[in-house]
Amino acid sequence: MPASATKALRVAVLADSDTRWKWGALTAHRIAGGDVPDPSAESGIRLDGYLLRGRATPTARQLQEVGVRADFLREVTGVEFLRVMGEEAYDVLVLALVGGGVQAMLHGLKRVWEGRDRRPVVVTGYVGVVYEKLADGLLLRHGADLVLANSRQDAERFRAVYEGVGADASAVTEVALPFLGGAPYTGEHDPYTVVFAAQPSVPETRRDRTYLLERLIGHARRHPEREVLLKLRSRPGEHTTHIEELPYQKLAQKAGELPPNFRLVYGNMGEVLDRTDLLVTVSSTAALEALHRRIPTVVLTDLGIREALGNHHFTGSGCLASWDQLDAGHRPEPDPEWVARQGVCADGSYATAFDTARERIAKLLAQPALPPLTPYYTPATAPGYLPGILARHHLGPDGSPLPGAPAADKEPGPVRQIVRRAARGAYRHGVQRVAPVIRRMGEL
Repeated sequence: MPASATKALRVAVLADSDTRWKWGALTAHRIAGGDVPDPSAESGIRLDGYLLRGRATPTARQLQEVGVRADFLREVTGVEFLRVMGEEAYDVLVLALVGGGVQAMLHGLKRVWEGRDRRPVVVTGYVGVVYEKLADGLLLRHGADLVLANSRQDAERFRAVYEGVGADASAVTEVALPFLGGAPYTGEHDPYTVVFAAQPSVPETRRDRTYLLERLIGHARRHPEREVLLKLRSRPGEHTTHIEELPYQKLAQKAGELPPNFRLVYGNMGEVLDRTDLLVTVSSTAALEALHRRIPTVVLTDLGIREALGNHHFTGSGCLASWDQLDAGHRPEPDPEWVARQGVCADGSYATAFDTARERIAKLLAQPALPPLTPYYTPATAPGYLPGILARHHLGPDGSPLPGAPAADKEPGPVRQIVRRAARGAYRHGVQRVAPVIRRMGEL
């Protein structure tokens, strides 16, 4: 049912990790017509959150750190979510999932909504910088009513991919990253604060991660008048969008005595940026958050400028520099034209960045009926690829649940909860302890 002036827009968000929940929930508020509300304030929408059960399902701490309150929040399997979507009447559905998850849900939703006059407007997109698997990820997201592009550059690239394979590109909609905001940087704090934004999977090796930690600690020793913070995404045992095999916390424990002006911090990135004078990272989206607020930002070149690191995305930004340069007092100057193309909106245009998306959603909701979802991949166009993607989410080639698919129609009992926790613990142990050992053995 369409939203009206007197009725809150009903929005559902399906997410599979902490970062995607943050993107999906904040996107829901942006496209619904305004700023992200204070967690304790009343919202102009009803936001229902669904967390897809898997290795990276967010913990309570991670959800709290995002700072966006949902009116309803539950953990679901893919099959259970599809059942709920066949029963509930939402205005907008945001799929904040990895590409394969989006594709599976699109096919499942197409089957669930078959023959219905009304269905939600389906929105999807990317959490941050798109620097790998561009064609693969985009085609897996094709079929949604809106495919959000976080910048002018991304919008152009997205349309080129769709048009290049003969797919409809009209769903591509330029917006900006939904979590930008905060007060603009006005000058140095006391003490001057350097923040290194860590990433779970970049860089990957122990040697590279140890190198970055040692340089960060070394910077703190060279500049005792500065506060140097290592901003961490998760605590040991928690999972994020990407697997973290070598948490910096564990590496720091082996680094010996740490300087008194060096600290490990958690929490909301926006709150950390409030006291930041220099943001340093390899390629984190936090760099774009800092640039939006005009905070001096450095993307490190110490490990090379490589696609595997993602820092190649920042060529031309004016932000590339090394630890040697930072130790010597270098302050980067971002290129205004590059920043403008990245959806960073440092020029003050952020308030209108989501207007086009809002207008498109309003027009779709005003239609008597929406057409069926039509993903580019079908059993006819990708018979050797699509069935495997759907099967991973317990769906058949037509989007219907496979025999034996976990229904999860009720809350798991105590025994099932214990088994699930044990399985997750075993998985994390395998990722963080066993897998690195096997990899090192393979390198001998």
